[in-house]
Amino acid sequence: MNVFLKIVARINLAMHAIAGIFLTFIMLLTTLDVVMRPFGMPIPGAVEIIAICCGIVIGFTVPTSFWMKDHISVDFVTSALPRKTRNLVDLATRCAAIVLSILISWNSMKIGFGFWKGGEVSGTLQLPLHPIAFALAACFFVLSVVFVCDIVRIVGGEHE
Repeated sequence: MNVFLKIVARINLAMHAIAGIFLTFIMLLTTLDVVMRPFGMPIPGAVEIIAICCGIVIGFTVPTSFWMKDHISVDFVTSALPRKTRNLVDLATRCAAIVLSILISWNSMKIGFGFWKGGEVSGTLQLPLHPIAFALAACFFVLSVVFVCDIVRIVGGEHE
C-alpha cells in the first residue's frame, strides 16, 4: 500500500504544479491586459481565458488540498467521540465522498462528450470546451482516489 500512496502523492504533486503554472499564467495575463488597456490594446478574450484557467486551477488544487489536509474541517462534534467511533465516522464520510466525487467525475465526462459531439466552443476565441470538462473529470477521479487513500490511512492507523 505504501507504493500506492506514493504514486497518488506524486500525482497530486504534479497536479499542484500544473495548477501553479495556470495560476501564474492568470496573473501574467491579467497584468498584461490591465497594462495594455490604457494604450487601447486590451487582450481579446482575456476574461474568457482567465475564466477557463480558473476552472483548471480550482479543479487541480482540490485533490491536493484534501491530500495535504489544507482544507477547513469542522470536527468539534466528532472530537468528543472515542477514537474508534471517530474512525467509523471518518470512514463513512470518506465513502460518501468517494461516491460523490465519482458521480461528479462521471457527469463531467458526459458533459465533455456532449461538448465534443456538439462542437461547443467558447464565445470570443472559439476555444473547444470539452478538454476542460475532461480535465475536471480527471481531477474529481483523482479526488476519489485521495479519499480511498484516506480510508487506507484510517484503517492502517495512520490517520490523525
